[in-house]
Amino acid sequence: MPARRRTDPVAGRAALAAWLDGDTSRPTTTTAVRFTLEELAAVAPGNAVEVRVPPAGAVQAVAGPRHTRGTPPNVVETDPATWLDLASGRSTWADAVTAGRVHASGERADLADLLPLQAARRR
Repeated sequence: MPARRRTDPVAGRAALAAWLDGDTSRPTTTTAVRFTLEELAAVAPGNAVEVRVPPAGAVQAVAGPRHTRGTPPNVVETDPATWLDLASGRSTWADAVTAGRVHASGERADLADLLPLQAARRR
């Protein structure tokens, strides 16, 4: 089943473009984060990894075993700016992990092959 979109893709791309141009207001950042999280879930459907970007949102993605209770075995957590840098290609997965800007636990929690997101690239 494809990921359910709550963010209009046009509004999401516009928010991401505005964020990349320097608009770091909370509404813009939140919309951009939610759009890119939804895009990740669409590109890598599944429930094996929980990607958390507090306070903007979280999504389950990546194929593999599904967890149903408690803390998932595969978790990625980062802040909104780092997530948007990763999603847009302004930062690499390896650099963000090395710098401690991304906390990833579990054998499926490496998102390097999924980032940057195609939908997050400038058109």
